[in-house]
Parts: sequence; C-alpha cells; structure tokens
Amino acid sequence: MSDLFDLNGQVALVTGASRGLGKEMATALAEAGANLVIGSRSKDDIAKAADEISETNIARVMALELDVTDRESVAAFVAAAVDEFGKIDILVNNAGTNIRSPICDIKDVDWQAVQLVNVDGVFYCCRAAARHMIEAGYGRIINIGSSLSLVGMAGRFSYTASKGAVLQMTRTLAVELAETGITANCICPGPFATEINTAVMNDAEATKKLLANVPMNRWGQMKEIRTAVVFLASRYSSYVTGAVISVDGGWTAR
Repeated sequence: MSDLFDLNGQVALVTGASRGLGKEMATALAEAGANLVIGSRSKDDIAKAADEISETNIARVMALELDVTDRESVAAFVAAAVDEFGKIDILVNNAGTNIRSPICDIKDVDWQAVQLVNVDGVFYCCRAAARHMIEAGYGRIINIGSSLSLVGMAGRFSYTASKGAVLQMTRTLAVELAETGITANCICPGPFATEINTAVMNDAEATKKLLANVPMNRWGQMKEIRTAVVFLASRYSSYVTGAVISVDGGWTAR
C-alpha cells in the first residue's frame, strides 16, 4: 500500500504556498517524494518557504513569484514548471483571500478582489495545467474550498460565494475530464490555526462564536490537512473524482 502513496518522480504545483495550509500541503507532498513548483505573490516569502521545505526533504523545490489573478503570470508559472520538469502531475489550487463584510456594506472593489483570487485564479490555473495533463493522460487537480463552500455564514458573503464556485468548478472538471486520466477533487477545510486566523484566535469571544459551529470545538492543527492532500494526489485515489473531503472537525456534518 505504501507504494500507492509514493509520489517520487511526480511534479506538484501548489499556489499560495508561502505560508499556512498551502505551505503545509506542499511540505506533505515533498515528504511523499514529489518535486515542487510553489508560488505566491511575495518573491521573498516563497523563496523562504522553498528553502525551509528543502531543508528536510530530498525533493527539488522551485519557487516562483505568482499572481493567480493575472492569466499571464499563471501561464508563465505553468510553463516554467514544464520547462524545468517536463510535466505536471498534481495541481493544488490553494491561493485565496477573504474580505469580511455584510452584504449591504460590501464595496465593489472588495467583492471583485475576492472573486479574482478565489474564482478567476482557480480557473486560470486549472485551464493552464489541464492542457498539459490532458496531453499526458494523467493528472490530479485538487482545489481548496472551505466549509463555507457548503454552508453559509453571516458576514462572509463574498467568500462563501467564491468558495461555492470553487466546489462547482471542481465537480464540473471531474465530469468533463473523467475519461482523460485526470481527477478533480475539493478539500474543504474548516477553521485552522493559521496565521490568517491569528486575530480571531487572539479574541476569546470571536473564537467561542466560531468554534460553536465545530462539534470537535477546537481549531484544526496544521498537520491535520496532510492526509487529505496526499491521498488525493496519489494513484490510490484513481477512482475518486468530483469528491469533497471536509477537514472541518464536523462543521458540515450538522
């Protein structure tokens, strides 16, 4: 069974990988043997992440500046991966953003900013990578949604709309690519103890209110995202496509 989770010789692209869950998932893929091409908007931050991942893994790690809202930046990111490694086996669309606001207070610019990263970014990356995967007859597309892909939450209108779109794009990709050797699946994390949630974690009342949604009544720990991404990236998941794996402490089981 261990051979089925062995990613040696495979090439994985991970967006938004300079910190948080993106970096954690990239590290897990490297530990399973995959070579990495990781990207984020900050050239310095992604280079630092690559160095840290490389310190404890033999996998090759290529760090690139990437703006997923810019189709040319995405095209360059994918092209660089193919030029360096000759193929793309795995794509993890993790880059995301969130601007909280109730519906009546949402500014157009904020709405557009969330959709550009969370929706357009996933679209650009899927389209660019899928072309190479189709030609190769193999691929694993893993889109990172959210518990809020599946349930609503006040004050998160822009984010829930975008993450709902990510889930539907994943399902449609799964159907469209079903006979090409490519699978498409969605991981939907709940609240994790990441840097982006520091303000909430430091606010006892906000934490209590958020975790009231989570039957396990705690934050997810970083390592708890690893199994899902390695499984979906592996050959062992060959008959799994269009699926949602919720890593959310039971939030969406209610």
